[in-house]
Amino acid sequence: MLNLGAKEFSEKIAEEGVRILDVRTPDEISEGYIEGAQFVDFYREDFKIEIDSLNKEFAYAVYCRSGKRSGKAIEIMQEAGFRNLFNLEGGIIDWTNAGMPRVFNNS
Repeated sequence: MLNLGAKEFSEKIAEEGVRILDVRTPDEISEGYIEGAQFVDFYREDFKIEIDSLNKEFAYAVYCRSGKRSGKAIEIMQEAGFRNLFNLEGGIIDWTNAGMPRVFNNS
Protein backbone atom coordinates (compact mmCIF):
# COMPACT_ATOMS: atom_id res chain seq x y z
CA MET A 1 0.00 0.00 0.00
CA LEU A 2 1.17 3.46 -0.83
CA ASN A 3 -0.28 6.52 0.94
CA LEU A 4 -0.75 9.42 -1.44
CA GLY A 5 -1.68 13.05 -0.81
CA ALA A 6 -4.55 14.60 -2.77
CA LYS A 7 -2.40 15.80 -5.70
CA GLU A 8 -0.58 12.47 -6.08
CA PHE A 9 -3.86 10.56 -5.70
CA SER A 10 -5.39 12.73 -8.44
CA GLU A 11 -2.48 11.90 -10.74
CA LYS A 12 -2.73 8.18 -9.89
CA ILE A 13 -6.46 7.94 -10.69
CA ALA A 14 -5.83 9.62 -14.03
CA GLU A 15 -3.68 6.65 -15.08
CA GLU A 16 -5.27 4.06 -17.32
CA GLY A 17 -6.45 0.92 -15.54
CA VAL A 18 -6.62 2.42 -12.03
CA ARG A 19 -9.98 1.83 -10.37
CA ILE A 20 -11.29 4.18 -7.70
CA LEU A 21 -12.88 2.58 -4.65
CA ASP A 22 -14.92 4.62 -2.16
CA VAL A 23 -15.46 2.64 1.07
CA ARG A 24 -17.69 5.21 2.82
CA THR A 25 -21.33 4.88 3.84
CA PRO A 26 -24.17 6.01 1.54
CA ASP A 27 -24.76 9.05 3.80
CA GLU A 28 -21.12 10.07 3.43
CA ILE A 29 -21.21 9.52 -0.33
CA SER A 30 -24.17 11.93 -0.56
CA GLU A 31 -21.75 14.67 0.60
CA GLY A 32 -19.79 14.26 -2.62
CA TYR A 33 -17.45 11.69 -4.13
CA ILE A 34 -14.62 11.40 -6.61
CA GLU A 35 -15.83 10.98 -10.18
CA GLY A 36 -15.70 7.40 -11.42
CA ALA A 37 -15.66 5.83 -7.96
CA GLN A 38 -17.11 2.41 -7.26
CA PHE A 39 -18.83 2.19 -3.86
CA VAL A 40 -18.28 -0.63 -1.37
CA ASP A 41 -19.41 0.33 2.15
CA PHE A 42 -16.72 -0.80 4.61
CA TYR A 43 -19.33 -1.30 7.33
CA ARG A 44 -21.56 -3.68 5.37
CA GLU A 45 -21.57 -7.28 6.53
CA ASP A 46 -20.73 -8.48 3.02
CA PHE A 47 -17.76 -6.10 2.57
CA LYS A 48 -15.23 -8.92 2.23
CA ILE A 49 -17.48 -10.73 -0.27
CA GLU A 50 -17.82 -7.53 -2.32
CA ILE A 51 -14.04 -7.05 -2.25
CA ASP A 52 -13.46 -10.66 -3.30
CA SER A 53 -15.65 -10.11 -6.36
CA LEU A 54 -13.30 -7.39 -7.68
CA ASN A 55 -10.62 -8.16 -10.25
CA LYS A 56 -7.32 -8.53 -8.40
CA GLU A 57 -5.34 -7.66 -11.54
CA PHE A 58 -6.36 -3.99 -11.46
CA ALA A 59 -4.78 -1.22 -9.43
CA TYR A 60 -7.15 0.31 -6.86
CA ALA A 61 -7.03 3.82 -5.46
CA VAL A 62 -9.03 3.58 -2.22
CA TYR A 63 -10.46 6.38 -0.11
CA CYS A 64 -12.85 7.09 2.74
CA ARG A 65 -13.64 10.13 4.87
CA SER A 66 -10.29 10.56 6.65
CA GLY A 67 -8.01 7.79 5.38
CA LYS A 68 -8.35 5.38 8.32
CA ARG A 69 -11.11 3.09 6.98
CA SER A 70 -9.51 2.98 3.55
CA GLY A 71 -6.24 1.89 5.17
CA LYS A 72 -8.08 -0.95 6.91
CA ALA A 73 -9.88 -1.81 3.66
CA ILE A 74 -6.53 -2.01 1.89
CA GLU A 75 -5.23 -4.40 4.56
CA ILE A 76 -8.24 -6.66 3.88
CA MET A 77 -7.63 -6.36 0.15
CA GLN A 78 -3.97 -7.29 0.56
CA GLU A 79 -4.97 -10.38 2.55
CA ALA A 80 -7.33 -11.27 -0.32
CA GLY A 81 -4.49 -11.11 -2.85
CA PHE A 82 -4.64 -7.56 -4.21
CA ARG A 83 -1.20 -6.08 -4.80
CA ASN A 84 -1.49 -2.69 -6.51
CA LEU A 85 -3.20 -0.48 -3.90
CA PHE A 86 -3.11 3.22 -3.14
CA ASN A 87 -4.65 5.04 -0.16
CA LEU A 88 -5.81 8.67 -0.18
CA GLU A 89 -4.07 10.02 2.89
CA GLY A 90 -6.49 12.26 4.78
CA GLY A 91 -9.43 10.92 2.75
CA ILE A 92 -12.08 13.03 1.06
CA ILE A 93 -11.54 15.68 3.76
CA ASP A 94 -8.00 16.43 2.53
CA TRP A 95 -9.14 15.99 -1.10
CA THR A 96 -11.78 18.69 -0.59
CA ASN A 97 -9.43 20.95 1.36
CA ALA A 98 -6.95 20.71 -1.54
CA GLY A 99 -9.66 22.07 -3.87
CA MET A 100 -10.06 18.82 -5.79
CA PRO A 101 -13.39 18.19 -7.57
CA ARG A 102 -16.25 16.18 -6.13
CA VAL A 103 -19.42 14.89 -7.78
CA PHE A 104 -22.81 15.30 -6.15
CA ASN A 105 -25.94 13.31 -7.03
CA ASN A 106 -29.04 15.46 -7.21
CA SER A 107 -31.45 12.59 -6.71
